[in-house]
Amino acid sequence: MKGRAVKLREAHKSASPALCSAAWGPGGQHVVTASAANTAVLIHDAAALLAGGRGSGLAPLATIRLHKDGVTALAVAPGPGGSLASGSIDHSVKFYTFPDGEFQSNVARFTLPIRSLSFNKKGTLLAAAGDDDGIKLIATIDNTISKVLKGHKGSVTGLAFDPRNDYLASVDSFGTVIYWDLCIGGEARTLTHVAPTFRPDDSVRNVLCWSPDGQMLAVPGLRNNVVLYDRDTGEDVSTLKGDHEQPVCSLCWSPNGRYLASAGLDRQVLIWDVKSRQDIERQKFDERICNLAWKPDGNALLLIDVMGRFGIWESVIPSTMKSPTECLPDLNSTKVPLFDDDNDCEDDDEKPCTSDGLEDDIDESLCDSAPFSHKRLKRKSTFDGDSEDEDLIRQLGSSKRMKDKHTDRKDGAGKARGDSATSGRLVTSRMQAAFQPGSTPPQPGMRNFLAYNMLGSITTIENEGHAHVEVDFHDTGRGPRVPSMTDYFVFTMAALNESGSVFANPCKGEKNMSTLMYRPFSSWAGNSEMYILSVSGPVVTAAGHGDQLAIVSHASDCLPSGDQVLDVKVFNISERAQSLSGRLLLTTSSQLSWFGFSDNGQLSSYDSKGILRVFSSQFGGSWLPVFSSIKARKSEDESHWVVGLDANNIFCILCKYPQTYPQVMPKPVLTILELSFPIASSDLGANSLENEFMMRKLHLSQIKKKMDEMAALGLDTTAYDDEAFNMEAGLDRCILRLISSCCSGDKLVRATELAKLLTLEKSMKGALTLVTRLKLPMLQEKFSSILEERMLNNRKIAGSVGLCSNATITRNTPVLTGHATLPSRIVQNGNNLLESSLPMPNPGNQESSLIEPKKPEEQMSGINESAKKVSPAFTPLAKVLKNSETKRDRNGASNATIVNNQNKKGDIDQNESKKLSIEDCNLTEHQRPVNPFAKSSSSKEQSPSLLDSIKKMKVETEKVEKPNSKKAKV
Repeated sequence: MKGRAVKLREAHKSASPALCSAAWGPGGQHVVTASAANTAVLIHDAAALLAGGRGSGLAPLATIRLHKDGVTALAVAPGPGGSLASGSIDHSVKFYTFPDGEFQSNVARFTLPIRSLSFNKKGTLLAAAGDDDGIKLIATIDNTISKVLKGHKGSVTGLAFDPRNDYLASVDSFGTVIYWDLCIGGEARTLTHVAPTFRPDDSVRNVLCWSPDGQMLAVPGLRNNVVLYDRDTGEDVSTLKGDHEQPVCSLCWSPNGRYLASAGLDRQVLIWDVKSRQDIERQKFDERICNLAWKPDGNALLLIDVMGRFGIWESVIPSTMKSPTECLPDLNSTKVPLFDDDNDCEDDDEKPCTSDGLEDDIDESLCDSAPFSHKRLKRKSTFDGDSEDEDLIRQLGSSKRMKDKHTDRKDGAGKARGDSATSGRLVTSRMQAAFQPGSTPPQPGMRNFLAYNMLGSITTIENEGHAHVEVDFHDTGRGPRVPSMTDYFVFTMAALNESGSVFANPCKGEKNMSTLMYRPFSSWAGNSEMYILSVSGPVVTAAGHGDQLAIVSHASDCLPSGDQVLDVKVFNISERAQSLSGRLLLTTSSQLSWFGFSDNGQLSSYDSKGILRVFSSQFGGSWLPVFSSIKARKSEDESHWVVGLDANNIFCILCKYPQTYPQVMPKPVLTILELSFPIASSDLGANSLENEFMMRKLHLSQIKKKMDEMAALGLDTTAYDDEAFNMEAGLDRCILRLISSCCSGDKLVRATELAKLLTLEKSMKGALTLVTRLKLPMLQEKFSSILEERMLNNRKIAGSVGLCSNATITRNTPVLTGHATLPSRIVQNGNNLLESSLPMPNPGNQESSLIEPKKPEEQMSGINESAKKVSPAFTPLAKVLKNSETKRDRNGASNATIVNNQNKKGDIDQNESKKLSIEDCNLTEHQRPVNPFAKSSSSKEQSPSLLDSIKKMKVETEKVEKPNSKKAKV
């Protein structure tokens, strides 16, 4: 529908586009204008403007020239006898009488230019902001600054008071909107990067505007649209998308809130019917319209462009539609909006709309009424049900129109209100939209990422109906050179791995179905099979690693708190099996920001609160937090855009506010941060040690899980033996350092608990040596008992399998046969263990009394004869055991002969090693296992046992302590 063209007349001369302002007086009889190109503030007679038409012959009623630089903001206080406020580039805010324009006072001075002014509904408070750090709230009764609100990172270009005086909304040049709670004087909620980005010195700016009933806040959207946000939850409840080809730069509501006007950079002004979300009128101008204002009590719209020309658009709403001044909202009414407010002005046959709490219903129709105020509902719900019914009936009876239309529904008023209170938040809660990990939002005229991962990136840029796609690898020598592609399908998502890339776009109707394209990097692509699966809810995202495919979907609608309910399923494509199905955990009031696998195939997720979690098989399957962006960032304006992770680090791109994702140019730089559990502060001051302990424990559990899975499939696990042993050794080293910290901090009980977690016997002896040197007899006794108990358990295990030794039982223990086994020789040289194929005679007595000692020559010949009888399928221990595994017990027996090169005579120390006789092993079927603590029948001196060694250590310690105590007494 096209109305009569609006005529503009010059008010402020300007050689170039500049920000201009225009506002109505309280009664709609006067108009005030200003421009950043000059210092004048003009007050005009509205009636004369409407009668005079085009031309510059009409002089303004008043001209104010008190500013030293251009005027960038205007505000008129409501009510009769109101005042006029102006802000300027000269850093000052001034008050004048209205409509006379007489100077009253300088209200406040800033250090940088003013960009926005706004009065509250009663005119008792003025909000002023600009390039300064903070919004100043000025009490108009005495011109004092009552509060400074700080939170924006950029210039504040738009301010708007809630008509009910509960909130102040502000928007900055970076597109961030903040709700300020005027009761507490602080932030209520923040909406980051929801509006376009404008430079503060542009001829246009970001603005926002409350609906007349205060239930919705209109903000320019990122897609050349207008987004309406809920008053209490801050969630978008509706979107007005029309024919704006460029971002919206100005907004205003009709007096009754049924219509909304928007001006864009495309020089168009659209009039919206908010109920139907359709534009009903439009006008196109020669220059951009930078300010709109609806007449407070009429069907007229005030406009001013960037060249300083202004005019009044009369009869904006056609006569065939409801007048914009009909059914004005009653802000003094405290009744709960049970029914549609517009029903009072509609025909009797038009029924009030109801809602079952589904978002789609709200999107299709705004229900003619504003969303429920959750804050008021919460206050009302403190009463009991009977009093609620009585209050509602009394309120309904006080309104004649409501009584005439809804007398038959009084009995159900209480129930309707209760239902509204319980489902009100569900109405405004939204399920998270689908997204592609590693992608960034499209920006007009700029290149954006379709995919960005640890391998490379895929970028695209739209150009006249098609797009230009490029594939780049971080390591140019790793991947092939992929030529750029002209994309006629305008793909919106992509994925990349070593084999190729895949592209897709959404369905845009029956004639434009979704397209899926695979682009292999090699000239010969292997045959690929495609599977089609159905999931239980709307898909949120998906990720793959090898044969694993993980899919995240919605399990249900959002919870009443607004939290997302997501499920995750992992499929093994090659085996056509499902390996995981469960709930995906998110931080409260957050959404999923990134999802994928680590380099070693561990499922991971990252939410909007900055918490990275990995899935572990511990406790039957659980999500473990391993990184917190809040703790890792150096300043509040930093955020981390996740790219990937490995076993120890997270790879991300550091973004500075207001940017929350990287730009294609300049090329992003990867930041590597260590994974760390978000643990509380350690009472030992050893946060890094405790974190290292937890990370190593997690990695050890992952290695053991892989070994168990391979063993279950009958595969060899020796490839992971060294890795598991090194992880156990590193874990023990970390525990020993924690024990040292506990001893220094007098945490003896905790030190004992940590000692029980040591895996290797050598580490346990090291802990015993540590507490002995620190002269902690209580811990020394505890550690000794732990070591004794562990040694006894090892001996029992060795005896139960028929071995006359307390040596470590390896995973690949050979099966004893009827033939004699030739023991291998391990030579200790410093800290290194070398295996020798030559056996060494043992001139000392044997452990068993059944075999008499032989001469070295006889023993050597016997061994050589026995070596010939060894089965070819059974060989000596080929793998050299670790030092800590081979010498588990310095005083115990072993199935390997230990030779100490430090012994000059070449004799074998009996305290270091013993030899297991071949005959003894053959007789184990008819003999009991040898008691390691039994006395030998040999006449020679038996080597001391573990208990004797510990007792001897205690005696030596007491001898050392007694002389010291005597000296102290002297």
